[in-house]
Amino acid sequence: MRDSRTKVDTIPEAGGAIARLAYAHASAKGADADVLLREAGLSHGQIDDPDSRLEVRSQIKFLNLIAETLNDDLLGFHLSQNFDPRTVGLLHYVLASSDTLNEAIRRVARYSSIVNEGIRLTQREGKQIGLTFEYVGVSRHLDRHQIEFWMAVLIRGCRRLTNRHFTADQVSFIHQRSVTPEEKAFYSCKLTFGADVDEATFSPSILNVPIVSADPYLNKLLIRYCEEALAHRRTNRNPYETRVENAIAVLLPHGKAQMNEVASKLGMSRRTLTRRLASEGLTFTGVLNALRSDLAKRHLADNGLSISKIAWLLGYSDGSAFSTVYKRQTGITPRETRQHSHAKRNQPHARKSG
Repeated sequence: MRDSRTKVDTIPEAGGAIARLAYAHASAKGADADVLLREAGLSHGQIDDPDSRLEVRSQIKFLNLIAETLNDDLLGFHLSQNFDPRTVGLLHYVLASSDTLNEAIRRVARYSSIVNEGIRLTQREGKQIGLTFEYVGVSRHLDRHQIEFWMAVLIRGCRRLTNRHFTADQVSFIHQRSVTPEEKAFYSCKLTFGADVDEATFSPSILNVPIVSADPYLNKLLIRYCEEALAHRRTNRNPYETRVENAIAVLLPHGKAQMNEVASKLGMSRRTLTRRLASEGLTFTGVLNALRSDLAKRHLADNGLSISKIAWLLGYSDGSAFSTVYKRQTGITPRETRQHSHAKRNQPHARKSG
């Protein structure tokens, strides 16, 4: 039997700024946010206490519940537009006191786990500067609102730090959906959904753009605090189940979500992958089927995706193959699920407060 402490150590936490913002937003819209908190496994005390850290999975679930209740498919993006970056504390001030935007980008990549341990940011240099978001200890397919929130906050933050309205060259998201005019106008660059990576890329010309609030003395002091905070963060937060899920998710649309391909992507042999999953009481087939089931429900809720497109996204040969498997697992067809989902979304919000 596995030591339960090992499992606890793999649960990534976040500062909870986005959850608190979402709570206030939902309450202002008339939703019973406390009910949604309980459904997500969170408490009112965690929302009231700005120093309380939340499980990233619970924060993602809370955002999903609010988006469903408010029927707001752009919840994360909308929340980002009213976000005060000072609420994340130390990380904001170390960025704001940096000398150039290049320095700020390097530091957000290094210290982002202080704010959210479930996301790792890495900077890629070359002909373009890339800032990539990687999920750690959390299944990427569960989320769309948190990642859209942080991506928009990143762009807003760069504009605010430099007092310039520049844009990224390209912004991409792993999850699938249509580009909306609202987001297109905000980003003002090539915007892609259904990509292989969550990333913003910039021209190298931005590297030396000065930060308007640069303060080298304050920055030096704050970096020391950030390094201390980073040293106290636990790092064993990426169980193999989530690593496998995140690897499978980007291979599914290409029809390459086989065990050999996934093992290769993770840098290990098929045998090692089997053994590592078994240590968590899992099998590759079980992880694959559960992931497909979750993604099917999410995709079917998006009326902009045809059944045949969903079948492709899930790695099926055609819509008929997908429908056959889906009905065998759920008892109803994908089209019936979509009809039920559409009817539910058009009903008055059951969670709305009186």
